[in-house]
Amino acid sequence: INQCFYEIETVACQAQLSHVSFKRITKAWKVVVDMIATMAFFFLTIQAKIEALGLIPSVETAVLEMLIPALYIRRAAGKAKSADVRHRLRTRSDELLNRLNGGNTPFAGLSEDERVVIERVAQECAGLFQRSSSCVEGRNGQLSLRHHGLHRLSDRKLSALTAVHNFFIKRRDGTTAAQRFFGTKPRELFSFLLETVDLPGRPAKKRHAPKEKMPLIVCA
Repeated sequence: INQCFYEIETVACQAQLSHVSFKRITKAWKVVVDMIATMAFFFLTIQAKIEALGLIPSVETAVLEMLIPALYIRRAAGKAKSADVRHRLRTRSDELLNRLNGGNTPFAGLSEDERVVIERVAQECAGLFQRSSSCVEGRNGQLSLRHHGLHRLSDRKLSALTAVHNFFIKRRDGTTAAQRFFGTKPRELFSFLLETVDLPGRPAKKRHAPKEKMPLIVCA
């Protein structure tokens, strides 16, 4: 990637492009860096989830190289716009899944319970990137709506809204965003606040200033 951007800058210099064009090239490079970091986080998270299962090397390799890709491709097929693309992706997904069935596959010696656990974790891994992306888009949309009305969100209010979104708002199945992401149910947000936040003291009683006597009446 560094070599590609070096070639782009070389061509831009030879073409004597404007300063604005070079700024756009630099901006594109920064976006690529963020994309690489996102992909690294995605694969490291998947690796950690699969290693936590304690599988033998052959089964772990099959899960990482065939099962998760097959499930991911199947999800992508459901979102494809054209029928040809959907058919092609589903065919590829079926090919990978068929390679895991049979007596000579690494999954042959696994029990039904082990297969269920592996498939559940693989489904979570396949949906990790798409799920986090959709959550971010919905979150940005909500903040955009609030920002449109308030014109400005302070860092303090933004953190509070994020905590409410992740730990308080629930879907119809009763799960929060944090529970779906981490796979475990967090503590109740309201109970946590009652235990940790100091309640404000009782406000002082409002004092009324004495009424001033009118000078003319005093003189009289």
